[in-house]
Amino acid sequence: MHRIIRERRARLSRHLALAVADVVKPDALDITEIHGFSVREPVSKNQYALLRVTTRAGWIGWGECAHDPDADIKTLQAAWTGKPAHAYATIPPASPYRAALDIACLDILGKAANAPVYRILGGPTRNKVRAYSWPHEDFPVSVIELPRAASRNQGKAYQNQILALANAVPTDRDFIVIGNGSLTPGDAASVARTLESKYPLWFDEPCAHSNIEALRKIGDETVVPLAFGAGIDDPGVFQTLLREGLIDLVRPEIGIFGISGVRRMAALAETYYVAVAPRPSGGPVGTAAAIHLAASIPNFFIQQVPLPAEEEDRAMRREIVSPALETGKDGFLQLTTAPGLGITVNESAVEKYHAS
Repeated sequence: MHRIIRERRARLSRHLALAVADVVKPDALDITEIHGFSVREPVSKNQYALLRVTTRAGWIGWGECAHDPDADIKTLQAAWTGKPAHAYATIPPASPYRAALDIACLDILGKAANAPVYRILGGPTRNKVRAYSWPHEDFPVSVIELPRAASRNQGKAYQNQILALANAVPTDRDFIVIGNGSLTPGDAASVARTLESKYPLWFDEPCAHSNIEALRKIGDETVVPLAFGAGIDDPGVFQTLLREGLIDLVRPEIGIFGISGVRRMAALAETYYVAVAPRPSGGPVGTAAAIHLAASIPNFFIQQVPLPAEEEDRAMRREIVSPALETGKDGFLQLTTAPGLGITVNESAVEKYHAS
């Protein structure tokens, strides 16, 4: 089945590439302007970078990436002004703006072809995107964030505390266990065994991913799926975890790798029969990109929506991007049929929330 889907996606991608070439002049997709904006949510202070890319024909694409205070927008402008947007595959992996530029270029290509980004990439592979965002009831998947251990090698009291948290989750609701990489391998294995009978969707970042043998110990002692990806900026780390059979769910950050980078890791994970649950940690442009990413890969599992707890921050996100794609319905995000990312960015709001 996956082979048939990949062949279909390849045929559709070639067709749409030809369609873009037919409707635009050879230099219409050449980049003429790149502007960067750093925005900050008013309450959470979560900060992320937006990129606006303009081409010779007037196409405008928007992208988003993690905030990097040392990133130099002038270096990006010098390197990419004059290059065509369809050259996004050549973005250097070391560029701090690689994710935002990748997303913006795909947004432009979708607009030029009058097609959603997921169609440019050979999709859709589904008609809606399963998502979670806790504690927002639009997404009925619970999250248990483990209490930080007071010391190494926790005993029965800690396990009972975690079991009580799991017992508080309604029996008809899926849940995820969040470790934040803070446990020792021994404690992580104990927590996984304690929660096995509760069937969590996965155990997210149970401990640091750097010790291969420690991860193997956890995997050998539990059937709870293990997921990693937070802060990983080197695709080789995922390759090692997959090759060693130590990861059950790949969670790369779209704000680091962009749509194309995560798709490459999804293709690698597919060969190991491993699913992908992308991890956006930024703003609504990143969420829009994540929806198109999810609709373009066959081994997608579920999408995190990084909605902040405070209504003032959520209002900011709705003000920056329309339509409000981060609104869930019965635990799913809806696909857009509009060209490109399918969003309109309010530049007045971007300036309003600009982080100095």
